[in-house]
Amino acid sequence: MTGDDPGGARATEEGLRPSGGTPPAGHRSERDRIRAGVLYCLKVFLALRVALFLLGLLAVGVLPALDGVDVPGWPAPPLSPGPHNMFTAFERQDALWFLRIATLGYGDEGRTAAFFPLYPLLIRALSPLLGGHPLAAALVVSNAAFAGALIALYFLSASELSEAAARRAVLYLAVFPTSFFFLAPYSESPFLLLSILAFWGARRGRWAVAGLAGAGAAATRAVGIVLAPALLVEAVHQVRERRPGARSGIPWAAVVGLGTVAVLAWWGLARGDATAPLDVQSQWQREQALPWVSLWWATREAFRWFGVYPGGYHLLDWIVVVPALGLAGIALARLRPGYAVYAWASILVPLSLPYPGRPLLSMPRFLAVVFPLVWALAMLTEGRPRRHEAVLTLSAGLLGLLATLFANWYFIF
Repeated sequence: MTGDDPGGARATEEGLRPSGGTPPAGHRSERDRIRAGVLYCLKVFLALRVALFLLGLLAVGVLPALDGVDVPGWPAPPLSPGPHNMFTAFERQDALWFLRIATLGYGDEGRTAAFFPLYPLLIRALSPLLGGHPLAAALVVSNAAFAGALIALYFLSASELSEAAARRAVLYLAVFPTSFFFLAPYSESPFLLLSILAFWGARRGRWAVAGLAGAGAAATRAVGIVLAPALLVEAVHQVRERRPGARSGIPWAAVVGLGTVAVLAWWGLARGDATAPLDVQSQWQREQALPWVSLWWATREAFRWFGVYPGGYHLLDWIVVVPALGLAGIALARLRPGYAVYAWASILVPLSLPYPGRPLLSMPRFLAVVFPLVWALAMLTEGRPRRHEAVLTLSAGLLGLLATLFANWYFIF
């Protein structure tokens, strides 16, 4: 058979297939593996989605709600009985800022600069297709992105750890104490999806995917810039491993910074203040501090007012954040350096900008997107069913408590 013999090629190709024209068993099992992984992730997503729908219906009826806090140009939704609470129960706090920016754009008040533009742009693009309803568009974007993030996390986890660990990682992410933000009008889901895709591309040598996804993440949240050093470390690690094409990862890691540069450039051209997204933290009463100082303040406050309102807020923050630091330590010891850099940078940056009255304010929400933490949990529970059940029970309990408080306008995060 010659190389230009199409008939012979077809005969050879067909000779590799079992009778009946079905694909080889190896191909079939690979497709089955992919299908099983996707279905598992969708089942986990739907279980969480239904649980939060039910919680939204019940939450506003079990506690006296605080008054909603309007943002300029977007009033807080009134609390009232009805099935709409399945959707509106999590339209709280920063969600109002995202909806306002998506609908009216960035206002003159400087506080809007804290919210990076990719998520509001996605809402604005989708809203006309849904009858001009920005809340519906925000929920579709967030929910679709989270479903995609679970699938991406599963397959990245399976390649880095194992199929069993991938299943646990997906489950732990879904019951993370602040996972309700993934399904609310917040930017967590798009950011998580883009972050995972950035590492997925890097680990497979698809550096264009890694750089562009990282740039998208940097245009979604300010902390997305930490993907640049993380991907750079991964590229250098691959160079040392003598992987083909690894050197191209170094310039693509720098591309991540273009997401941040684009945001700053827009503020400079449109508003004459290119550093507004960086300077705005002072308007949200954030101050600079060394990370370990912030942690010391938080620990002191968590136990200083133990059992006395509102000291419980400090304790809840501490219960989520301190174990996460331990998990980050495991990530440092057992994962590739790029993942460890991403995990620690994602933690240290917000710890360096504490809210003086409550040093760990918002930290439990920020930690939800740091996916190497659930990998560390998956490694800790490997072959230990009781430990696995304890993680699920404690995390799901905190999730229910925090989501109920959040739906009633309590100042959780």
